[in-house]
Amino acid sequence: MAGGGWRRMTTMSLLGGTALGSGLMLASWVLEDDHHTKKRFAHVTAAESLKVRPNRNLPSRAQQLSSLEGENFDVLVIGGGATGSGCALDAVSRGLKTALVELEDFSSGTSSRSTKLIHGGVRYLQKAIMGLDMEQYRMVKEALHERANLLDIAPHLSYPLPIMLPVYKWWQLPYYWVGIKMYDLVAGNKCIKSSYAISKERALELFPMLKKDRLVGAIVYYDGQHNDSRMNLSIALTATRLGATIANHTRVIGLRREKGEDGKERLCGARVRDEVSGREFEVKAKCIINATGPFTDSIRKMDNQSTKTICAPSLGVHITLPDYYSPEQMGLLDPNTSDGRVIFFLPWEGRTIAGTTDTPCSVSHNPVPTEDDIQFILKEVKNYLSPDVEVRRGDVLSAWAGIRPLVQDPNKTNTQSIARNHIVHISDSGLVTIAGGKWTTYRSMAVEAMDAAIESAGLQPVHVESQTDGLLLEGAHGWTPTMFIRLVQDFGLESDVAKHLAHTYGDRAYSVAKLAALTGKRWPIVGRRLHSEFPYIDAEVRYACREYAATAVDIIARRLRLAFLNAQAAEEALTTIVSIMAEELNWSEKEKLHNYKSALEFLQQDMGQNVNRASRERNPILLTKEEITEYVKRFNSLDTDKKGYISLNDLRRSLKARGNDVHGEHLHEILREIDLNLNGQVEMDEYLQMMAAIKSGSISHSRFAQLAEMAEEDARIKIPVDRSGGGV
Repeated sequence: MAGGGWRRMTTMSLLGGTALGSGLMLASWVLEDDHHTKKRFAHVTAAESLKVRPNRNLPSRAQQLSSLEGENFDVLVIGGGATGSGCALDAVSRGLKTALVELEDFSSGTSSRSTKLIHGGVRYLQKAIMGLDMEQYRMVKEALHERANLLDIAPHLSYPLPIMLPVYKWWQLPYYWVGIKMYDLVAGNKCIKSSYAISKERALELFPMLKKDRLVGAIVYYDGQHNDSRMNLSIALTATRLGATIANHTRVIGLRREKGEDGKERLCGARVRDEVSGREFEVKAKCIINATGPFTDSIRKMDNQSTKTICAPSLGVHITLPDYYSPEQMGLLDPNTSDGRVIFFLPWEGRTIAGTTDTPCSVSHNPVPTEDDIQFILKEVKNYLSPDVEVRRGDVLSAWAGIRPLVQDPNKTNTQSIARNHIVHISDSGLVTIAGGKWTTYRSMAVEAMDAAIESAGLQPVHVESQTDGLLLEGAHGWTPTMFIRLVQDFGLESDVAKHLAHTYGDRAYSVAKLAALTGKRWPIVGRRLHSEFPYIDAEVRYACREYAATAVDIIARRLRLAFLNAQAAEEALTTIVSIMAEELNWSEKEKLHNYKSALEFLQQDMGQNVNRASRERNPILLTKEEITEYVKRFNSLDTDKKGYISLNDLRRSLKARGNDVHGEHLHEILREIDLNLNGQVEMDEYLQMMAAIKSGSISHSRFAQLAEMAEEDARIKIPVDRSGGGV
């Protein structure tokens, strides 16, 4: 035993020594690269005047479209994701006349489907050290600077998150510890909080769901987390507050050229179509920036049909699980999954998200999660959780897929190799393409793209250097951690609703609260919830319409995160959301129905409802004879007319008999839980299929199943009239 302990200590010392050698090498990189870093970021300090809260009111969407059509711009940005919005903000803050158009909604693509982390990339640093790769190292260094900047410029939307790396082998403890300490070292004075090692007992105290068998300890490090779609929208809104013209649901259908003095054709604008009204018009601009993520090549081919494809899209799937799968303030990193990928397991917005996968795919506006990806994530989650926690397929509340736009660098002769960072490319006609990279580095990517655009198009900005490092985003100027208390006291909002508003809208939360409807209750005074399980209220829908939300999907997916947190809850809130939007946007009944159906389709395809339903249908009916007999009794207790199916009226009658008068829409929701063939009624085989799915864990729970059980109990204990003293 003593010999084994000595050998273990010797092994750890050797590993620690090896890691220390790598650490010394990294330290020399840090010192050597310090001049490079200072040179890069010395000029990127925001002017004090730009830290003042902008007073410009948000123009209406109609006013934005009118400006697009009637004015001449220095820069037209195509793409309203994080990078495109970052380009617009960088351009307008330099004093350039700026416009931005987005085909769908701001952050409707990859930027709203991320892992929600603001990070430097632990695994990239590992590759940099192991491969002695200075380029990878500088990429991590840049990302860590941008991580700190995002936490500073949007403190209401972003926050530090401790992430645990559990260790199950003794030799891994010094290896991971040194690696994570290097991560802190590279961050330098931008380090959020120092990482630390903890014992097995402390790890289980912080993350009680963790598998304890063979656990020897853990490393805890810090990265940032944020509400990605709201962050994206805040960047775009900040740009328009400073004077940029922005328009979502505006499709570029062609690029326009004119001959310059040198006889060469250069881009001079674009023809666009408002997807809401169908109207087409021209936008004039001296320079066009292509920041369309996975759709980079479609704009490049508008410019030149013969240009080579550079985007190599990769699909990343995430799932949302109930809150009890993780602690409220601790994430988990699985650095070595069964196939070598990295899985994050993180608390987010009161739920738990897990992902991501990395699979080559084709470019699509509506990427969908697959059952194989969902099962892979669940399997990896199960490997790290205690056997006491049953990881069930039915606990998947939502599942979504995002396309990561990996790119080949057209500036290099070897165009087959994937760029490890982002690329900026300028075509012969002057189209500036910015592609690749990641969410965290959106700002530095925008700086590089704008520097290239200014030089290429000969633009004359007021400020030559970028102004966005330290530039506060929408909602950050007057936000404090305790401002939610004023929302409670001044408006009569529930505490959790007030916290949600403060952390989503920052100092603009007061404007949202002013739109809240009276509840008619003693408390809360205002703020009607859209769904009982979430702090989202009616006022947010009205405010979202003033922040350019134009469809129901804009609301449930990006203005509120309901679709990502619980697809079924989003469906249940949909009728109310559509009704409020109809009041704000003057929709006809036809437009209301169209938006309702489009949102349902989005939830079914993009948010995993279809794959959830298919998973349930494939579940074999593995029930015992006694179970089937019991379930047939329950079914017949609801099907009192012996029709062979259960209808909406059967549900209503059963609930009324128990003294519950349930709204018609809620009855439809209960029925839809089980109505697999969508014919508006429940047959016996559908009911048995559901009960088998509950037994296997493919479904976590069902209101319909509970109702059937209560109806059968009522029938069993009911006292016949002739035994109760009644009759003649």
